[in-house]
Amino acid sequence: MTEPPRPQPARPLELPSPALRPSRGRPRRAVPRRRGPRPRWRQVGTGLLLGAAGAGLLLGLMQIPDRLDALLLVSNAIANLITGLSHLSIGVLQLAGVLMVVALALLALLLLVGGGVRIFRALSTPLGPPPGPPGG
Repeated sequence: MTEPPRPQPARPLELPSPALRPSRGRPRRAVPRRRGPRPRWRQVGTGLLLGAAGAGLLLGLMQIPDRLDALLLVSNAIANLITGLSHLSIGVLQLAGVLMVVALALLALLLLVGGGVRIFRALSTPLGPPPGPPGG
């Protein structure tokens, strides 16, 4: 018997890439150019702005205890969280109950239809002679 010809190994599929597509003039670089270091005055200005923002935020946070009672705020937040979780759990339980009632109603309808089909088949077939012995 002759062997069937072996398939040649397939080359990997090469898709064109827009970043690596050669342009008409000079070839395009795939790696973006790096910028040089920023000027020193810009780095100092950015550092001063970040420091001022941090200091202002800390000063604002230090004013909170004077304006409101932090312990009352935390206790209210915890109470609201517990209330929300209890409402969520009650809602989930109620939804599970509704789904169970719907499933039982569908099961009842399925049983009614199955029973009706059986009764219809039993009454619609003609009465024949009773079956005899299997060998006779």
